Amino acid sequence: MTGLPLFTQWLVDEAAAAGIVKKNVPIMVVLGNPPYSGHSANKGAWISGLLDDYKKSPELKKPAQAKWLSDDYVKFIRFSQWRIEQTGHGVLAFITNHGYLDNPTFLDMRSSLMASFDEIHVLDLHGSSKKTLKNPDGGKDENVFDIQQGVAIAILIRKNTRTGTCVVKRADLWGPRESKYAWLTANDIRSTKWEDVTPTSAPWLFLKQDAGLLADYERGWSVADIFKPNGDPAPGIVTTHDEFAISWTEEEAIDKVERLLATSSEIDARQLFTLCSQSQWSYTRAKTELADGAWRQQAIPLLYRPFDVRWTIWNSNVSVHRRERAMRHMLGHENIALIVNRQVNGNFHHALVTSMIINDCTLSNKSKERSCILPLWLYADDDILAGSEPGKRPNIAPEFINALSDAIGKTSSPEEVFGYIYAMLHSPHYRTLYGEFLKRDFPRVPLPNNTKAFARLSALGKELIERHLLTNAGPAISRYPKAGNNRVEAIEFKPDAADSSRGYVFINSGQFFDGVPTAVWEFRVGGYQVAHKWLKDRKGRLLTFDELRTYGEILSALAETIRIQGKIDTVLNSSK
Repeated sequence: MTGLPLFTQWLVDEAAAAGIVKKNVPIMVVLGNPPYSGHSANKGAWISGLLDDYKKSPELKKPAQAKWLSDDYVKFIRFSQWRIEQTGHGVLAFITNHGYLDNPTFLDMRSSLMASFDEIHVLDLHGSSKKTLKNPDGGKDENVFDIQQGVAIAILIRKNTRTGTCVVKRADLWGPRESKYAWLTANDIRSTKWEDVTPTSAPWLFLKQDAGLLADYERGWSVADIFKPNGDPAPGIVTTHDEFAISWTEEEAIDKVERLLATSSEIDARQLFTLCSQSQWSYTRAKTELADGAWRQQAIPLLYRPFDVRWTIWNSNVSVHRRERAMRHMLGHENIALIVNRQVNGNFHHALVTSMIINDCTLSNKSKERSCILPLWLYADDDILAGSEPGKRPNIAPEFINALSDAIGKTSSPEEVFGYIYAMLHSPHYRTLYGEFLKRDFPRVPLPNNTKAFARLSALGKELIERHLLTNAGPAISRYPKAGNNRVEAIEFKPDAADSSRGYVFINSGQFFDGVPTAVWEFRVGGYQVAHKWLKDRKGRLLTFDELRTYGEILSALAETIRIQGKIDTVLNSSK
């Protein structure tokens, strides 16, 4: 290439020469800060083929599960790993998103890296605004870059003479940005205090773990395996346009569709609502397929957030991704289902029951924290159950029933099993003891020690289920004593001057719920502080009588939850 300005010509010549070197000369060191992009534009067949080594587990062969393995930084790591393998030895040194260190999706990536390299040194710089992890010292923790994702430095070494084993060492750096800069300037790989965190089994986490405690936890049954007959846990529905598809009432849900149908163009419709802009939804198709009016019979309630019931139209032109394999068992049938997350940022509060369909953010709206639903009953009037006996059957694996029967000496009903599982997932002791493990995959449930413990825990789980479905919220703990317009304006919790353990939940300057325990106000379900979140989502609205009553029931249910959780731990302690 000639005729370019002088300096431009030099750059072109240098790039061409570098390309020849990269292709023909052994590369022993690869370092850098590759881009992070979950929606990668680098979709070539060659790199996609290399990434297959990171997708060997069955669940990672599903596009939705393997999405984050297509991030650009993952592709850069995979390419660099391959390049050093071609040389036979070398060093890979990158600073990247730190998600691959412990995210369940990256287990095969970690396994592959351990197979390729002899030493892996990971310095986790933390700084994520998407995780609720806190600096162990209690101070603030900042990112070294102006980004939301936490980052880590990884140095991977492949030796000339290989031993066939890999050692993984880790260090963590917390604190303000400037202190991290100072530490990084003053230290190197030799002065860093590394801890050996070499994993010995899947999911190959690059984290320090208590091996004995982990083994104890892994003896439990994953809820994904317990509720296996219907397949893998299904995420909640994704409408792709909640402003249009999610409503406060049945009447509003119907009115929104009628308003859409009354528009004369897509431009007009998008001025009314923020509508899906991706290919899975079409304005023209929606207008055509909704024209017959049958959708008016498809208005249904859904659990949108904890204790927060909304309405939608059960039609793919409104609620685009309906997850029918699981959700259809919750429609037109008496059923309950467990809601859990596969991955949790921060402490585990992520278990709830529902009698209706759910949204994928029911328990959390944080990145990668998708709410999944596990129905108790499967109904035979469904296509997926063609050939089964009429009626319903439990969505509980026979293998788990057999293991449970062996543990307690009797066979239990599906409702008793569900109650036991629900109680265990709400045990504060269980949540604290196994906290680190509960962050990284679907929770595991230990088998009970004896028949008596199982029966008592199952009964307590049943109580919790009644509270959380608000079928029996428990005794009232609060009053709403002041008349007014009931408009939610300024939400504030004010401690009682005479008793700091309780206080007043104000919805505006003059109206409040009194006698609310501080612990109830602060109680979390999933990623939400429920008593605050429920009101916050109604800011600007005039609460109806039914909504005021429901909020009072929610406060009662949360108080009862705290009480029952204490009884669950008492049973567990006495059964050891």
